[in-house]
Amino acid sequence: MSFKTLTALVATTLALSGAAFADTAHKIMVHDAYARASNAKAGAAFMEIMNHTDTDDRLIAVKSGVAARTQLHTHQEDANGVMKMLHVEDGFVVPAGESVVLERGGNHVMFMGLTHPFEDGETIPVTLVFEKAGDVSVDVPVNLGRKPSHDGHSGHDHTEHDHNAHDHSEHDHSHSD
Repeated sequence: MSFKTLTALVATTLALSGAAFADTAHKIMVHDAYARASNAKAGAAFMEIMNHTDTDDRLIAVKSGVAARTQLHTHQEDANGVMKMLHVEDGFVVPAGESVVLERGGNHVMFMGLTHPFEDGETIPVTLVFEKAGDVSVDVPVNLGRKPSHDGHSGHDHTEHDHNAHDHSEHDHSHSD
């Protein structure tokens, strides 16, 4: 095999593998994303993540330039009925062919040390990092006073927990709901 043929073969293989990777990333879809800010220090984002592949994936991290720290969080009730917000270092499994909802009072994206207060109607860039699909960029609209619009995909009420009542500048907080 000549060097020219080998080079063409390698280039074709790389192009095809890149296309396959891009196709996988597009099979992870985000629906009904919105963000809320509780004050000038912290905010949160909520969304439905759909995995249209035949393989489980895991949301392992989140990145955004709008805060000093951006993490995956959940709420957990302790023995006294007090809700604690916890950083989820292992992330969230998104099963093959299914959806995971990041919602108020449950799993969500947490922004700590905001670079500026979120303004209603603003859009914030967020990168969701998946174990298999890699980086998925999402423009998340800031919605300070209204429920997000749903078109029947998730059917969840995002009003059950009020982030506005809490300072989320640290990742482990105790508060009552």
